[in-house]
Amino acid sequence: RPPSPTASPPPPQPKAPRGVDGPAGTARDRPREEKATAAAAPGRPPSTPGGTGATAEKAPPPPTLYVQLHGETTRRLEADEKPLQIQNDYLFQLGFGELWRVQEEGMDSEIGCLIRFYAGKPHSTGSSERIQLSGMYNVRKGKMQLPVNRWTRRQVILCGTCLIVSSVKDSLTGKMHVLPLIGGKVEEVKKHQHCLAFSSSGPQSQTYYICFDTFTEYLRWLRQVSKVASQRISSVDLSCCSLEHLPANLFYSQDLTHLNLKQNFLRQNPSLPTARGLNELQRFTKLKSLNLSNNHLGDFPLAVCNIPTLTELNVSCNALRAVPAAVRVMHNLQTFLLDGNFLQALPAELENMHQLSYLSLSFNEFTDIPEVLEKLTAVDKLCMSGNCMETLRLQALRKMPHIKHVDLRLNIIRQLIADEVDFLQHVTQLDLRDNKLSDLDAMIFNNIEVLHCERNQLVTLNICGYFLKALYASSNELVQLDVYPVPNYLSYMDVSRNRLENVPEWICESRKLEVLDIGHNQICELPARLFCNSSLRKLLAGHNQLTRLPERIERTSVEVLDVQHNQLLDLPPNLLMKADSLRFLNASANKLETLPPATLSEETNSILQELYLTNNNLTDKCVPLLTGHPHLKILHMAYNRLQSFPASKMAKLEELEEIDISGNKLKAIPTTIMNCRRMHTVIAHSNCIEVFPEVMQLPEIKCVDLSCNELSEVTLPENLPTKLQELDLTGNPRLALDHKTLELLNNIRCFKIDQPSAGDASGAPAVWSHGYTEASGVKNKLCVAALSVNNFCDNREALYGVFDGDRNVEVPYLLQCTMSDILAEELQKTKNEEEYMVNTFIVMQRKLGTAGQKLGGAAVLCHIKHDPVDPGGSFTLTSANVGKCQTVLCRNGKPLPLSRSYVMSCEEELKRIKQHKAIITEDGKVNGVTESTRILGYTFLHPSVVPRPHVQSVPLTPQDEFFILGSKGLWDSLSIEEAVGAVRNVPDALAAAKKLCTLAQSYGCHDSISAVVVQLSVTEDSFCCCELSAGGTLPPPSPGIFPPSVSMVIKDRPSDGLAVPSSSSGMASEISSELSTSEMSSEVGSTASDEPPSGALNENSPAYPSEQRCMLHPVCLSNSFQRQLSSATFSSAFSDNGLDSDDEEPIEGVFTNGSRVEVEVDIHCSRAKEKEKQQHLLQVPAEASDEGIVISANEDEPGLPRKVDFGAVGTIGRRRANGSVAPQERSHNVIEVATDAPLRKPGGYFAAPAQPDPDDQFIIPPELEEEVKEIMKHHQQQQQPPPSQLPLQQPQRQCPADPLPDYCDTPL
Repeated sequence: RPPSPTASPPPPQPKAPRGVDGPAGTARDRPREEKATAAAAPGRPPSTPGGTGATAEKAPPPPTLYVQLHGETTRRLEADEKPLQIQNDYLFQLGFGELWRVQEEGMDSEIGCLIRFYAGKPHSTGSSERIQLSGMYNVRKGKMQLPVNRWTRRQVILCGTCLIVSSVKDSLTGKMHVLPLIGGKVEEVKKHQHCLAFSSSGPQSQTYYICFDTFTEYLRWLRQVSKVASQRISSVDLSCCSLEHLPANLFYSQDLTHLNLKQNFLRQNPSLPTARGLNELQRFTKLKSLNLSNNHLGDFPLAVCNIPTLTELNVSCNALRAVPAAVRVMHNLQTFLLDGNFLQALPAELENMHQLSYLSLSFNEFTDIPEVLEKLTAVDKLCMSGNCMETLRLQALRKMPHIKHVDLRLNIIRQLIADEVDFLQHVTQLDLRDNKLSDLDAMIFNNIEVLHCERNQLVTLNICGYFLKALYASSNELVQLDVYPVPNYLSYMDVSRNRLENVPEWICESRKLEVLDIGHNQICELPARLFCNSSLRKLLAGHNQLTRLPERIERTSVEVLDVQHNQLLDLPPNLLMKADSLRFLNASANKLETLPPATLSEETNSILQELYLTNNNLTDKCVPLLTGHPHLKILHMAYNRLQSFPASKMAKLEELEEIDISGNKLKAIPTTIMNCRRMHTVIAHSNCIEVFPEVMQLPEIKCVDLSCNELSEVTLPENLPTKLQELDLTGNPRLALDHKTLELLNNIRCFKIDQPSAGDASGAPAVWSHGYTEASGVKNKLCVAALSVNNFCDNREALYGVFDGDRNVEVPYLLQCTMSDILAEELQKTKNEEEYMVNTFIVMQRKLGTAGQKLGGAAVLCHIKHDPVDPGGSFTLTSANVGKCQTVLCRNGKPLPLSRSYVMSCEEELKRIKQHKAIITEDGKVNGVTESTRILGYTFLHPSVVPRPHVQSVPLTPQDEFFILGSKGLWDSLSIEEAVGAVRNVPDALAAAKKLCTLAQSYGCHDSISAVVVQLSVTEDSFCCCELSAGGTLPPPSPGIFPPSVSMVIKDRPSDGLAVPSSSSGMASEISSELSTSEMSSEVGSTASDEPPSGALNENSPAYPSEQRCMLHPVCLSNSFQRQLSSATFSSAFSDNGLDSDDEEPIEGVFTNGSRVEVEVDIHCSRAKEKEKQQHLLQVPAEASDEGIVISANEDEPGLPRKVDFGAVGTIGRRRANGSVAPQERSHNVIEVATDAPLRKPGGYFAAPAQPDPDDQFIIPPELEEEVKEIMKHHQQQQQPPPSQLPLQQPQRQCPADPLPDYCDTPL
């Protein structure tokens, strides 16, 4: 008897057989969550089923082992199965490559969310309640008023559709009373505590009153019985219950008609003698529907053939290799599902199923259409998708005149063989998606109504048009499309993503055509009479080469018109006047300079609601024309040439709900925006707006984006709008908010502002800088996240990521919070790029825990590093991705994709999916869940969906300008070429990311979007040109401890790199003998983290050679100094318009970009053949103090056997034409070592350091000040810098290091 989840365990029955459910006295009494760490003890056989209680008392056998995958069903291990081998195989399947790593991962306790072993069957409350409820309760039968009926304690069981009550008092066996509950009722009895009345239906209805011991049991029974009683048909759902045999009490439900046993581990003949296997199913004499899918049967269950009433049978995904001839007796069977097996043929006896009307054979291994289908005349649909057919022999279809719908998608069909077949008149729907066809002559299907041939390699397509209603032919290589005769019934036609150069003229004659999609072709001109087709409702003609639209517009009914990404100079002058049904118009990414009028008078008939005009050449002249559309709800005019938006015109757009006017030159948003009472979204970033608009007065406002403007203050009402969810004010360097305003704004769910960072340590090399943005979709759920760690590990690396959860927010957040830590751990184990990236993703699969069992997310991760082993190497960019998040690198102005999207169109992925017998639905998703075959999470789809990423590494070169990380929504809307071209000339990384997001939304993206733009500045200085010499020692560096630090971009941007040093900050002096500026592509305004490197310095660090060093490998100083990383980032009142501040005279050698001070420094790299001629330059930012000169000193990374100091990567930059200075990161090289170079090398800019922490400073005693001054003076005389290059700033004390033969030191 299966155990009761509610009642106390009954007394053990000595002769009762021991079931796998764990009756009293067996594994039930052990801890249910005990995890098996190894197989059964050696020398002891596994537990023998059927042992008696007597033998158990003498020598209790070890508990049976169970395995559970992904928190779902648990399966009992067979005698020959080894837990450790099962676990290792699973981890290898995930993607781990080496045995030691698999063993290490297997010992982690968190792996239980992926694979877990149990000693004894674990108890699951949810499934056990569905199997049965039971217990000993006080029961009374009949009416309460009759004194004859008394309360007695009886065994009560709820199983299937029946309530089972023991007729013998206090007994577990004997005669049972059965009360059918279908159509009955359950009621609360108020006279008695925790009492329910159960009644059956019909004239012979009976009633049982049951008093439960606890309120919990009362609720559990009430909930479960209410479900059963409310059913109209006699059905039982026992799917996903880890069943190995059928519950014994289920057979009391003799009237059962529908039984769902999907996803269990049922066996035909269980090893337990008393267990009910599938052979017992024939006892259900009224059963009509039976679902046995996903049960790993291996062989066809013969017992089902003996159920004469069965009309529907599902045995999909059971690894069946044959269907027995015994199925011929199933005369009433109408639906037979055999998907996802290994079938190659069907028995001829199948022809006896005369009523069979639906036979599904998808995802098997058929190479041809089974001949027996010729005899199954009631079957009208051929379902054979995902098989192994290479040719389609039309002669076989000709012998099946009853087949009307042919589904052959996802085969490998390369050709159709006619075999003298003239016409196939019976086929009306043909689905050939995702095959290998290069041409298709479908004229033979002369009655065809619906044709699917997407994602083939079609160049030509011929179709018979007599009855054609819908044509789907996208994603091919079509150059010719012939339909004859004119299809008068055609209503839907999709030929997008092909190579068509013109649209057939017959389109104008097709009288019922409603939707025409010709996007992503090479069409130069549309038919002149296209807008005379009165039936056309939707025209999608974007991404072509159109220079004009047809001007003849008569009786058109077009409601949706999409002509984005063409070369239109203007729209037809009468378009908006005559197309009076137009609701949606997208003309973004053209060359429009003006708009056609909506009316010639004051009255207008326009019902236009959505207007997208982003990325054109529109000027202020077009704004008054917008007033002709009073019902406008969404207006996108970003990235045009607007300089003003007249207040009087905005006042007339009263129904406006969303407006995007970013990327223009607007200085203000009109105050009449107050008239738009329904407005919920205002996006106006990347303008010149100086005054905060009146958007906070709008009652419906939800999202406001005013980033990258010139705001100086924010005016707020006393109470913020109740629905406001997002306010973005980043990139406004003039903005100064008082404490009260900040307190008020912090109540917003997502408030973004540049974070001040006065005193943060600066350490990010100026080789990279980034900006990011993210936007929620139409459902206001932000299902994406971004990660930025500018100073990853020890300040010479960076890490960026974008995560997309599609429709869930949990997985992106978990990825954002965890992946950087995992990667840091993996870098300690291996330096191989592919290995540590792959392992990071696989470990992340485990870290997702239970959230990753049912949810998933795409991810892309980019890691920039410098190889410490190879001194002559450059920076390396490694990208890894799963799902549709991708990275593209801009090299020499051209896109270089670094990612790959694994979907069904990938041949090797499709082959792998088919091997695992997953079902791919018609929308191209694995089991209807995800279209990506490699993605994080969704562990319940294992092994079809795995987390192993695509990894690609490239060395960064001076030709690399930037790279973009984007989520699915971005790349679905923009090609990589367009994305690179759109932001290549945008100087600010934040503004670049914002632009990508705005473009994607204007081009039709309704999903959540995230974009990260990382600007690169890899110059020749980033390549080492020094030589390391063997030998040589250095004194150990001074000890010091810096806490590990990672900056993560979650909601608010980190410190933005827009600042000037405080008055107390020391200015780095310029002492170099030569000044030169290098090329750099990063720009001011992007975010940059300012964390110091982690770890303590080790006194036993290996010695540094005495050679001269380049900026990548400077000589480390001896144990005299410890470097304090500095920052000059905090809010300021200076502008960020690229001009120097007018408040003070610029200092030569110290450049300000309006919000940051950059100090120009020159560093050389060369070889010195004579060590005694070496000259070292010590750059010391210092400030006066009471105790003398404060010097921030260098530090080294602890404990790593290195020969070079990577903590001293120089920053390099150039002054832009607009007056701004390119690099915004602060150098973490406060002390630099350089030499005279025979050849000039590019120099760089260093941000002025903030005030160092007193605890981390080296103080020069007053008595040594004079000596230090003399050393500095002597050193300057040796350098002899030109007077014109000396800094014109307040005198600072400078301290060089005495040149020593082997290393740089100081005499202090």
